[in-house]
Amino acid sequence: MNNAFITRELCANIERAFDYFSVVTIIGPRQSGKTTMCRNLFPALPYVNLEDAATLSEVQQDPKAFITKYPEGMIIDEAQRYPNIFSYLQVLVDEDRLRGVSNHRFVVTGSANFALMQRVTQSMAGRTAVITLLPLSTSEILSCYDTFSTDERILRGGYPALWVNDLAGRDLILSNYYTTYVERDLRQLIQIKDLLQFNTFMRLCAGRIGTECNASALSVAVGVSVPTIQSWLSILEASYIIYPLRPYYANIKKRLVKTPKLYFYDTGLASWLLGIHTIEQMATHPLRGNLFENMVVNDFIKGQYNNLHTPNVYYYRDSQQHEVDLLSVKEDGTFAAYEIKVAQTYRPEFFEGLHYLQALFPNTLISTQVIYDGEQTNPSQKDGFINYRQI
Repeated sequence: MNNAFITRELCANIERAFDYFSVVTIIGPRQSGKTTMCRNLFPALPYVNLEDAATLSEVQQDPKAFITKYPEGMIIDEAQRYPNIFSYLQVLVDEDRLRGVSNHRFVVTGSANFALMQRVTQSMAGRTAVITLLPLSTSEILSCYDTFSTDERILRGGYPALWVNDLAGRDLILSNYYTTYVERDLRQLIQIKDLLQFNTFMRLCAGRIGTECNASALSVAVGVSVPTIQSWLSILEASYIIYPLRPYYANIKKRLVKTPKLYFYDTGLASWLLGIHTIEQMATHPLRGNLFENMVVNDFIKGQYNNLHTPNVYYYRDSQQHEVDLLSVKEDGTFAAYEIKVAQTYRPEFFEGLHYLQALFPNTLISTQVIYDGEQTNPSQKDGFINYRQI
């Protein structure tokens, strides 16, 4: 591996956002590449990091004076350390509007949490573009590295640090990430009393990737109440660690499953929680197919965020156990359906669920494709099959 800068697909949309806003707020999980992207995209803007104790103290003592030190704007990193900064940016933006000028350009980054997002929505509504940056997608990784295997792709995940360093450092990087962010920051946020229980909960979540998320079952396994499990799930979702893939609802004469499936935003972290440390372990692990499915679903979600769209993806399952892994719904109500298979050999029976769905939704299902790990491809809209690298 090397230290080449991986161009993020969001870059063009971030630059375009400044045509309409003086402030762009970029949120997402820690270590997803927000700082590197912003500093490469706006090298002329001064950079301040609120993780620095001296800088944070200066901001807290006199926020207005701090902001006015930078008449052309700046990059404000780790804004969640002082969410009140948005109140002062609001005043500045409003003053510019009254004068009919737009002399400032602020890029604010932060790891999403409730305090940060509350300030953004309260102070900056209509004054900032809020853009989400997730870990690297497969297409972004391919722009710099094109020789990785599928097992390596799942094992490394999408955090940039896992790609600019050798695979030998993976466990150390992920262990440090988990200790400093998940255990420290989230523990403070949700006031976890028993760290062992929370660690058990995290590993159980990793073991349930791609399956229905049952809070009651997790409650029994971990030994805490259902409301506690629900609170932990909510915080992990808000912090871009996990997310629910919700079932598709439709007005049809079928009893549809209503429970969301559980996925991780990063398969590297999920694999580490499962105790998978090498490519050889990944190749034979019983959850390899689930992790592959998680990776593909992630790429769809990242693609929609990178195009500044709110993800609109679901899965389908009914009481007769008919299931399709992924549905991507368009604004007009039509949708594309995808079956995800870790297999390297294409088989016609992969389309059984898709054909069943086509019969249910003949007018709104506009595309059916299998996404798998094989070399044979047929990228047609109906009954197409493609390698996951082509998404």
